[in-house]
Amino acid sequence: MILYALICGDCDHEFEGWFASSEAFDRLSKRKQIDCPECSGHKVGKQIMAPAVRPSDKALPGKIDEEALMKEFVRRAREHVSQNFDYVGDDFAEEARAIYYGEQDHRPIWGETTPEEREALADEGIPAMPLPAPFAPKPPKSAKRKQPLN
Repeated sequence: MILYALICGDCDHEFEGWFASSEAFDRLSKRKQIDCPECSGHKVGKQIMAPAVRPSDKALPGKIDEEALMKEFVRRAREHVSQNFDYVGDDFAEEARAIYYGEQDHRPIWGETTPEEREALADEGIPAMPLPAPFAPKPPKSAKRKQPLN
């Protein structure tokens, strides 16, 4: 598939179009089967555009350390949860229900549940999902813990 920057010769409207090949564009254009979305004109031509070419690995300034990138992503996610979510410990299921049913103001929370509590939340349609262990901040030391929500 090829993406072309196009222009209408009737109204000068610029737009883009995908084509199976250069030949497919030429064939459709010759048959006047390419319409301008603005005026429905058929004088549609290609514009000059820079090709989207990915540089070779040799052209990159340095090889990307994917492991370091992933570690940084996980660190930032953990920090985000820590700074923006309330830790509710083993009261997660009760807090999630209260928020879901409007008994408490909405706020992002995280905590622990048992497998039975997770299943009950899912059965009630309460949106909750496991937080993978690497993304979970360390809970406060004073909190009692059940099995983590993951």
